[in-house]
Amino acid sequence: MAVVASAPGKVLITGGYLILEKPNAGIVLSTNARFYAIVRPLCEEIKPESWAWAWTDVKLTSPQLSREATYKLSLKHATLQCTSSRDSVNPFVEQAVQYSVAAAQAIHTDEDKKNTLNNLLLQGIDIKILGCNDFYSYRDQIEAHGLPLIPETLSKLPPFSSITFNVTGSNGAISGETCKPEVAKTGLGSSAAMTTSVVAALLQYLRVVDLQLSSKRTVVGNVAYLDLDLVHLIAQCAHCIAQGKVGSGFDVSSAVYGSQRYVRFSPSVLSPAQIFGGNQLHSAVIDVMKEKWDHERTPFSLPPLMELLLGEPGTGGSSTPSMVKSVETWKRLKEANSIVEEQFKALSLLAESQWEVYRDIIVRCSGLTHNQWAEQITDEHQKAVVKSLLGARDAFLQIRSFMRQMGEAASVPIEPESQTRLLDATMKIEGVLLAGVPGAGGFDAVFAITLGDTNSRVIQTWTSLGVLPLLVKEDPRGVSLESGDPRTLDMPSAISSIHIE
Repeated sequence: MAVVASAPGKVLITGGYLILEKPNAGIVLSTNARFYAIVRPLCEEIKPESWAWAWTDVKLTSPQLSREATYKLSLKHATLQCTSSRDSVNPFVEQAVQYSVAAAQAIHTDEDKKNTLNNLLLQGIDIKILGCNDFYSYRDQIEAHGLPLIPETLSKLPPFSSITFNVTGSNGAISGETCKPEVAKTGLGSSAAMTTSVVAALLQYLRVVDLQLSSKRTVVGNVAYLDLDLVHLIAQCAHCIAQGKVGSGFDVSSAVYGSQRYVRFSPSVLSPAQIFGGNQLHSAVIDVMKEKWDHERTPFSLPPLMELLLGEPGTGGSSTPSMVKSVETWKRLKEANSIVEEQFKALSLLAESQWEVYRDIIVRCSGLTHNQWAEQITDEHQKAVVKSLLGARDAFLQIRSFMRQMGEAASVPIEPESQTRLLDATMKIEGVLLAGVPGAGGFDAVFAITLGDTNSRVIQTWTSLGVLPLLVKEDPRGVSLESGDPRTLDMPSAISSIHIE
């Protein structure tokens, strides 16, 4: 019986760089772009001689990359040894497997559960990973085929399209020769979503958690964990070890719990995983589970009648660099982040308490530029809505300014000049509340938060400026169990689909 779990990608709206240090908070939105992990046994029956085995088989397949990796899993130490080409390995999935199996062995201590777990492991583990198209950039291929940079082009791609990359010939033309994929991404946190989906599917498959029962708890030492918290803990551990550093963890947290206000955990909670290694995975997992996880998360979603829109400028990817810390700039940036957060909360409360007034003013403002919003006020309730809209907008402009100052001081293009022009143009469009670069900034993507039915105007402007509007939307849902293989579920008709190869 296969287990299928999925986890969402993310967009960090506020908290870039500051979120690396407690107690600074960030607002992170989860999206409808999801990574899927499908876990099933390699063999339907346990072979009679398996009682004497010290190793079992694991197979990892990534159909989109046309890659397959095989491993031997030590039943004693929960460690993997690759038995195929190292070109096919995925360190995030490797760590997810090792830490999930080690956690299962550490938690299943009574004899019956140990036997059940051992039988599952002896059947071998078959893992398939699939990422929604939104995680990957198809812009170069779309342009090479002369197709328009519009969402409709992306929507006609087959779900879970193959990720192939072409070699540029000497004359600049695209040849048919494919090369080892250097995956171009859109910055939605694919590694965190992938790691989380694999951990969730494995822990469910190995009967450590039951994600259909939200109140189920597992006791480790003197600590009782909700099952979702166990998924979070193991996914954070695997992700940090795979990337070789302890990051803020907001991407994994949003992959597990969905949209939220997030304050990071103390890095020391992962010290056992950094200290122990190799054949000491069980000790590392047990010690990490006994640590006091002091992160903070509060559910969050955009106020009603607001939408998230993302676009891909196509000027190349970026990495998250080290940042020069200016105490005064960080202080003012933190204050501006807090104002945006407070105004979003105020708008959600106004929508709840004065829905008719809120809806009316949002719909009217959606057809006007921001400097015309105040003209729509006819009573105090409308004034409160417009005041919060303009307050969030002004504070976000300050955030952009402070981020640019930090980037200039560190010679890092947090908001490159080309992005500044694009974002300024976007914020002048009727009904646009905010526009910025997510997270650490750079060239990956831009986002806009719009009021009412505004997206068509933003899409038209972006397309005219050479930006590819993506299909990504906010979806506050976190990690989930799925009913089956997403490739067999109800997907858009393939009759009108296009194939980019």
